[in-house]
Parts: sequence; C-alpha cells; structure tokens
Amino acid sequence: MSLDPVTLEVTRNACTAISEEMNANLIRTGYSPNIKERRDCSCAVFDADGDMISQAENMPVHLGAMPFSVAAALERYPPERLSPGDAVLLNDPFRGGAHLPDLTLVSPVYAEGELVAFAANRAHHADVGGARAGSVAADSTEIYQEGIRIPPVKLYERGTPVDDVMEMILSNVRTADERRGDLRAQQAANETARERLHQLAEKYGVETLTNAVDEIQNYSERRMRSELQELPDGTYEFDDMLDDDGRGTEDVRIEVAATIDGDSITVDYAGTAAQTEGPINAVFAVTASATYYAVRCVTDPNIPPNAGAYRPIDIDAPEGTVVNAKPPAAVVGGNLETSQRVTDVMLGALATAAPERAIGACQGTMNNITFGGTDPRTDEPYAFYETCGGGFGGRDGGDGMDGVHVHMSNTMNTPVEVLETAYPLAVERYEYRPDSGGAGEYRGGLGLRRDICVCDHQAEFSLLADRRVHAPYGIAGGQDGGNGDDKLRSGGTTEDLPSKCTKTLQPGDIVSVRTPGAGGFGDPADRDPDAVVRDVELGKVSMDAARRIYGLKGVSDDE
Repeated sequence: MSLDPVTLEVTRNACTAISEEMNANLIRTGYSPNIKERRDCSCAVFDADGDMISQAENMPVHLGAMPFSVAAALERYPPERLSPGDAVLLNDPFRGGAHLPDLTLVSPVYAEGELVAFAANRAHHADVGGARAGSVAADSTEIYQEGIRIPPVKLYERGTPVDDVMEMILSNVRTADERRGDLRAQQAANETARERLHQLAEKYGVETLTNAVDEIQNYSERRMRSELQELPDGTYEFDDMLDDDGRGTEDVRIEVAATIDGDSITVDYAGTAAQTEGPINAVFAVTASATYYAVRCVTDPNIPPNAGAYRPIDIDAPEGTVVNAKPPAAVVGGNLETSQRVTDVMLGALATAAPERAIGACQGTMNNITFGGTDPRTDEPYAFYETCGGGFGGRDGGDGMDGVHVHMSNTMNTPVEVLETAYPLAVERYEYRPDSGGAGEYRGGLGLRRDICVCDHQAEFSLLADRRVHAPYGIAGGQDGGNGDDKLRSGGTTEDLPSKCTKTLQPGDIVSVRTPGAGGFGDPADRDPDAVVRDVELGKVSMDAARRIYGLKGVSDDE
C-alpha cells in the first residue's frame, strides 16, 4: 500500500508529538524534583516489532539505549503473553537497562484488537536502594551494591497494578512514597501515548498507520545513508582517558576507530581498557547510545531519530571492556561518565571527517552528587541526586556555552529554591568559574561552582565525576578546558576531594563542586580583541589571562 507524502508527514509529526506529550505529562505528574525539575526522563514510541518510531528530544543516554529495554521486555513477554493494559518494568543493565536508577516502563498499545505499537519511558529514580543513599555510589565494586535489580516484570496487568511487584520494589528503597509517585507518573505517560495512538489508528486505520511507521523508518535510513555518503571514506581514530575508576585503576583508555565506507559506518572500540573494579563500566546499550548520538551530531540533525537512522551504524565493542562490561560489574558510572568519554572519542575521531561540525571537547562528565540521610524537619529518610553543568566546546563561528549540561546528559539543574525546600541542604554559592574555558579563536564554555551545605544533620555524600586529571581537549589549535576540582570544608579546614569518593558529612559541612570548562576552537591569537574585552568585562576571563593568553594590551585593571 503506497502512502501519499502528506499523510506520511502528518503521521510522522503526530508520532513525535505523542512522544513529546508523554514527556510533558511525565514531568507534570512526577513526584520527585529529579523528574519534575531536572527532567531526568525520556519518552519514545516503538512499532509492534519493538523498533523505535519517534522520541521526545530528551536525554541522549536514555534514548539510544531504550530500544534495548524494549527488546528485553519483548524477549521476556512476547506478544502472545501481553494484553491491553499491561506494562513491563525493568532496570537490569544486563537485560536491556543502562544502570539501576533508570527504570524503564514498556506498555503495549492495541487498536482494533491488534498490537500496533509500544509506548516506553525511562526515568532516573533518586534512590533504588543499594549500599549508598541515592544509588550512585562511587565506591561500588559489583552491581549487587548499586540497588534493586529488576528483570522485565509486569508492573501492571490488564490495567491493574501488580501489588506484589510494587511492594517488592518499595520495600527495597529508602524513599518509598517518592518512588511510588514517580512510577505512577511513568504509567500515566504511557497511558497518554496509548490514548493518542488509538486516536491516530481511528483516523487513518491500522493498515495505514502500520505502513506509515515502516516508511518513516525507511525514510530516516535513506537520509542517514545519504549523509554518510557525503563524508570522505576512511578510518578515523581517536583515544582519550577516564581519570580513574575510584578503586586505584588510573588512566582508563577508551579507543575508537570509525570507518566510513560509502553509506555506512563501522565503529570499533578495540584497544579500550578492560572493565574495572570501580563503577565506571558501561554496558553495550550505553556505548551504542553514545555512538548513535555522536554520528547524529556530524550528520543532519533534522533526520528523524528512529530505528531507521541507526541501521547504517555497526558497532563492535569487545566484551569485558569498560564499553561492554560483563556481570557482575559495577555499572552506575558507565551510564554517567563513560558514556561522556565515548562521545568525546567519537566526536574527536569524526572531527577529521566532518571538520565543519568539529567542536572542542565539552566538560566530559556529569559531576554526579548524592546526599542522603534523615531529614531533621520530618524525621524521614531523604535522597538527593543531581548532575552539574559545565562547559560546552568552542566551535567554528561561536564560543561554547557556559555552565550547561552537555551531550549525554541534557538535563536541567535543581533550582536552589526547590533544593532548599525539598531537602535539609543549603546552596551557599553558585557561579561560573572564570578562566575555566579553553582559550581559542572561539572560547570553550565555562564550568560552574556549586557549594552545598548540610543543615542540622549527618549525611552520606557521594561524588562520581571525571575530567579532574585529563582535561577536555581543544581542537584546531584551541587550548584544553580547565579541569574540575572538588573541596570539602569541615570544621574550619578545607580538603581536596577525589573525583570518585564517599564521605560522611557533619552538620555545617560544605561540599564545593567545581566543574570542568570546555576545550577551545582555533588559535587564541585569532580571537577578536573585542570578544576578549567583553569576556573580561563579564568576569569570564581574568585580566591576567587576557594579557597572557590573548595578548590584550592597552586596558588597565580598573577598566
């Protein structure tokens, strides 16, 4: 059955709108600040075979990996074991998940008695149990320490909650009410998709809808292949390091060789370091997600992101490495930190093939922090988790953005007012870090400084970050971005914090997280002097750096 272009385009945009509405409802109905404020969640629609049709433009690390979750759900519950109103929950990284805090809910959608699609969403839950509050422990050495591990299991059956499953989950977390509320929000998001897909099927019919979905994916594949054909054939290599694994293994290498051959690309991570004792191991789904994202960055961003767009991309990640870990490896940081370095090496490699899309390395870390304990205001347990923004890489024609979440993250910050209302914590300082952006014709973006004080209680703290040793690289003659740095002020003394550590904090202790800047683009000698003066006036570049690096003359310190 052939489809006219108008119907095809209307259907494609309708599917995208469904994904966006799912996400809007998930954020609106979410219970935790991590979802309703930071928006650490993603939504997508899949066809009856489990291939992605559309996604909301949320978190790349979620969206590229979510197809693996849908596949795992279908493997456990093939269509003959599913019914209208079912919803399958999972988080097991070795069975379709990414890391344990990311819970994925997959719901079949029926029309005219026929399975036509799946709605799926993923949300980062601020605590899923494990050894440390917040479930992002920098000292974990195996997955069993990182939280409750959920294989694909029905959370809803024929529209009714499976109470035994819900009770099992809530009995293994610190903040049960918050988890219940966020899971209900995830169910509401999928119900939104179910209703909208029903309406779409009623309008066009199941056959037309099914054919449209197939053609949407084929269209994306054609577009992606056309874009790859525009890039020069060849093998492009790059490598970079993670600082350490937090357990004594330093300089963890990630190496890539990306081979463009006509209308396809093969990405090989041979030479990458073996999986580590510490929690920076990534499962294959995470590595695939970062790889897909990087390829999209150097091709046309208007290509509809779906299964078709990923067909020309083949990935080889050796098993037992930090980019394809085997159980029972600790993996919580693989999703957060290693995904960022995979992105860095992919973009570094492809910069030669697509120099017009090249950028200096972004901050290259999510700067994960967790606080947990008993809230003295309510005498109830709490768990606070967030990631912190930093510099975005300089690019041909523009400076990098300052203090933003980059690449695989794409979340928002926790507003100070919300943080201090919801948790027994206080933000003492929140500002840009001058001189942290790599110098260049186009400057790298600045990192942030965020100081958080523990109020009137003892708290567990965990920091899981990177780019404290190996700086974000500059490109095309640009200088590296500034490294991150972390401090603990306690009892009148200040100590340096390792980038991966856990601490017990006392009342009044202040943690200062200082995030990396980004790499610059182009020779600093070519920077517009007016741009240097403007940076000095705005406090982004010190007068000393302006003179020493950019050769600024004729301006006094007072000016």
